[in-house]
Amino acid sequence: MNPINELSRLNSLAPLPQGLAWQDGTLWMGSMDTKIVYLIDPSSWTIQWLVQAPGTPFGITVIGDELRVLCGETEEDNRYIRRLMPGRGFDSAFKQPCPEDTGSQLGFDGQQLHVSQWYNKRVLALNKEGGVEKIYNSPHGIAGQCIVDGSIYLITTDAEETTEYFLTRIDQATGQAEDIATVPFQARALAFDGEAFWTNHRDANQTVRFAKPDHK
Repeated sequence: MNPINELSRLNSLAPLPQGLAWQDGTLWMGSMDTKIVYLIDPSSWTIQWLVQAPGTPFGITVIGDELRVLCGETEEDNRYIRRLMPGRGFDSAFKQPCPEDTGSQLGFDGQQLHVSQWYNKRVLALNKEGGVEKIYNSPHGIAGQCIVDGSIYLITTDAEETTEYFLTRIDQATGQAEDIATVPFQARALAFDGEAFWTNHRDANQTVRFAKPDHK
């Protein structure tokens, strides 16, 4: 199994970059330090808009013209999914609890929202009411997620303090999971721009774009 092929490595526009999502040629990023969600122009690598999140923005995904942001809130770090409307801000009335009060990364396949649970090593497909409709098992803990063409792609690891991370693919039809590349740093989040993946080397305050290593 080969390591990922890095295409670019950019200094983060905010410390401790965490969540990532791609939308119509722009990149969304959440910072664990500032607790702000940023809209970034990837060509100029500049911030186009920003908004304070209601908690720590762990995971981000795009649903049509909106976003969903998984936030850790309160002193107990309760996990909620929030609705973000670009250019307007967070919808204060939308506050969906995560199943079992845990989760960090989000994905959307055009029909369903998916929440990943790092330590439970699962991806949960949710119905419109927020209930669990299907469970996908991961071979490792999950640090990033996005869904591309019927496959759930994950950043995974068995020991988060090491540099032994993987790009893992789960087939949505069969549930079969497979590691397809190694990631030689402590990666967080995953987004796909139509050609390549994006992730964060969070502790280095860098964002990395890398080639899609398969053709599925």
